Amino acid sequence: MKLIDTHCHIDITAFEERFLNLLKNARLAGVSKMILPGVDRNGWDRIMTLCHQEEGLYAAPGLHPLYLAQHRPHHLEELSALASSGKIVAIGEIGLDYHVPDLDRTIQQQLFEQQLQIAATAGLPAILHVRKAHDQVLATLRRKRFPHGGIVHAFNGSLQQAGQFIGLGFVISVCGTITYDRARRIRKIAAQLPSETLVVETDAPDIPLAGHRGEDNLPEHLPEVLAALATLRGERVELVAEYTTSNAKRVLHLPD
Repeated sequence: MKLIDTHCHIDITAFEERFLNLLKNARLAGVSKMILPGVDRNGWDRIMTLCHQEEGLYAAPGLHPLYLAQHRPHHLEELSALASSGKIVAIGEIGLDYHVPDLDRTIQQQLFEQQLQIAATAGLPAILHVRKAHDQVLATLRRKRFPHGGIVHAFNGSLQQAGQFIGLGFVISVCGTITYDRARRIRKIAAQLPSETLVVETDAPDIPLAGHRGEDNLPEHLPEVLAALATLRGERVELVAEYTTSNAKRVLHLPD
């Protein structure tokens, strides 16, 4: 199987010494492509370097809503330059986070809209971070008439909200959350959504799977996410691998 991890942070400092081994293990597990989203300007250079050096890695730099204090106006100018360089596949991870108290929602909204505009101008999809703000993100996408779709990362909304994102050209990404029996809502949603709307991710090193509690999450665990999804949907693992990979290639315009 050739799988695509649509969201992993393997560029982080904690992985630096074991990066090549991590990459080798992921490939041995069948993960042929990995998308590296950005969260702040300081991380973009390493992401771009890794994606240039290693086959199968793709950059999606962005300014994450959780790190507002680190973002500066000129970072948007630099992101715009990267977007027009032809060297990245998406703007991400961007969006709104209403889960964390005291994060200025007005500034989040401004930053989100500015980055959507950069993506729209460059003809790039967006990778969305959304927590407790699904309706607000949906309203923004509609108002801005964002035309290029993308991925809703680690989806945690309702079935109705998933349908609205899909109607706007986005696919829904599921991760290790679906390996937990208690995660009934997202497991039910993952079972019900049309096959052409689903992709998979690890969000490494975050969101460890049920069988790996207390460990760093790693791209090599992606086949376990896939297996859980196949079980929930009553489908063959090979079929789920085929359509989730195809969906990721389609929405991110990735090569075969």
